[in-house]
Amino acid sequence: MRIEYHNLYTHFVFTTLHRQPIIPEKNRIRIEKYITGIVNNNSSKLYAIFANPEHVHILVSRAPGISEETLASIIAESSERFINENKLTKGNFAWQKSASAFSVSKSEIDKVCQYILNQPKHHKKTSFAEEYDSFIKHYQATLHK
Repeated sequence: MRIEYHNLYTHFVFTTLHRQPIIPEKNRIRIEKYITGIVNNNSSKLYAIFANPEHVHILVSRAPGISEETLASIIAESSERFINENKLTKGNFAWQKSASAFSVSKSEIDKVCQYILNQPKHHKKTSFAEEYDSFIKHYQATLHK
């Protein structure tokens, strides 16, 4: 059945392989723009993105015809190739083999966008490990194997 109206917001977190802080600030915006293009070219809309040295936050609204897992795979594979082809990091770049996807209600969109866009300020006080643990607790996330 075709879905005519949808409201599917997902907050993705992608982590560099071994959580290595290898995304340089000087290439952050270029990487963010590329990922934005990937999202927009795959029946989805990007609301917010921020590429930290060892992880990236992305808030998207996706069409029902593309699963979270499919969209995450497309983003990871394409951006990894782009980063390596353009030598945007030292050495070979790779994402971890899994990402996280948290559903977000429409009423929380502005709050999540602000959270993502305020990553530099946030990480002056909180490490990525602490941040990630708080997400797991807040979203009551379960491990998918």
